[in-house]
Parts: sequence; C-alpha cells; structure tokens
Amino acid sequence: MSTKYQISNTKYSLTIAWLYPDLMSTYGDRGNIITLQKRCEWRGIKVTIISLSIASNRQQLEASDLLFMGGGEDKQQKIVSEDFQKGKNKALSDLIEKNIPGLFICGAYQFLGKYYKEADGTVVNGLGILDLHSENPGTKQTRLIGNIAVKMDSIWDMANRKTALNDILIGFENHGGRTYLGKKIQPLGKVQMGFGNNGKDQTEGAIYKNAIGTYLHGPILPKNPALADWLITKALEVKYNKKIVLQPLDDSLEEQARKAIAEKLNLTL
Repeated sequence: MSTKYQISNTKYSLTIAWLYPDLMSTYGDRGNIITLQKRCEWRGIKVTIISLSIASNRQQLEASDLLFMGGGEDKQQKIVSEDFQKGKNKALSDLIEKNIPGLFICGAYQFLGKYYKEADGTVVNGLGILDLHSENPGTKQTRLIGNIAVKMDSIWDMANRKTALNDILIGFENHGGRTYLGKKIQPLGKVQMGFGNNGKDQTEGAIYKNAIGTYLHGPILPKNPALADWLITKALEVKYNKKIVLQPLDDSLEEQARKAIAEKLNLTL
C-alpha cells in the first residue's frame, strides 16, 4: 500500500447519508461520495454510507452526520418532492438548522430553494429550506455549460489550506435553470471563469450554516479536496462538539491536476 496515506486508529466515526442515489445522481456525482469515504478512511475515521430513497424513513435521515444529494432531471425532482412531503422535509430542514453539513448539487441545490419555474411557466414548489429560487428561461436561451472556476468568499475557513489554489473551486457546469439568491443566504463564491448561478451576477452556489448548494459537477470533491475536508471537519465538530484538526494527506497529485485545469482556463494563481 502506498505510504501516501497513513492509517491510524481513531475513535471517530461518521454516517454519511446519500439521498436518492437512484434518482438524483447525474454527471458522475457518485464520485463525491467516494471522495468523502476515502478521505475519511485514509485517516482511520470509520465511515458508514447509507443510501436513502423512497423506501427509507425519516429516522434514517435523522441519524446522519453528513448529507449528500446529487443532480437530477425535472421528472426525478418531482418524485423526490412528493416523497419529501411525507415528513422528510422537516427532518432535512432540522438537520441543516442544527449545522449538519451537506453538499447539494445542481438539481438538489435548486430543490432546496423556494420554487423552480419551468420553461412553460409551471411552478414546482421546492423545500423552502434555502432562501433562493430558480427559473428555466426556455429553449431559446442557451444552457450554461462548460468548465468553471470560483473564488470562495472570505466566509470560508478551509481545512488544511496550503496554497492560494485552495481558494479556487474548479468544476464543470451544465444547467438550463438560473438560480437567484435571496437576502438571507450567501453565495459560495464569485465566478472567475464560467457562468455560475445565473450567468449575470457572477455568483455561484450558496452556503447556509454548513449546507452548500452548487452547480459544480465534475464531480466537485475529487477536484477540490480542501472542500471535502471542510465538510468532514464540520461533520466531526458537530458530532463530537469540539474543534477538529484533520490529519494532513498528500494531495500533490490533486494539486497538479487542479493547476493544469486552472492553466487551461487562463487563471492567474
């Protein structure tokens, strides 16, 4: 086994809930779960991954230490919305209010907002957990597609930050909907290259307490290990009610890959 990772015994453990993997998992978003799992295991943190779907109950959701939900099409979002109305809506809202960290990608990000207006004007109610809404301007408008780089705002205290490159999130976006943030929520960061939330105001994603919504596929966490470590750190701190400093990992390969992508995007780092 490579000496890159040093596994040590630890008393820490996390339960990560993967919400609706059968319905909400497009563009390789499964890679985010793999990244969270491996970066915990490489540090000796015991991880349990639970897949929650239609047949799951709210008690299973409430037992989670960290949440993840990927993207999906409108049809899948409607199915998930109907299931959430059976009590899971409040359970998820309560977890987020209690600072349980979560990562919600694309369709899941939109889903947590107040509503989504489809191209034909139909309004689909969201969970109303985040102060935002999304709209699809219609087929005459261009989808927002391509590589994206986002400079994170000063609210971030990234785990194990080593270089200025850790302040940049790199990913891939592909969405027809445009998201607009309300006054009670902050953007994840400012777009350096790409479109972001709506292609107009240079914002990308949103953060509320320890919950993150974003349009970055790719998947986002393998390309941005500092963000993965931030989520893990917050999950441990909430669960164990104390300051957590993660054991550093050798991310030199990840940093080389990120630098190569940044150079292709003509970013000055």
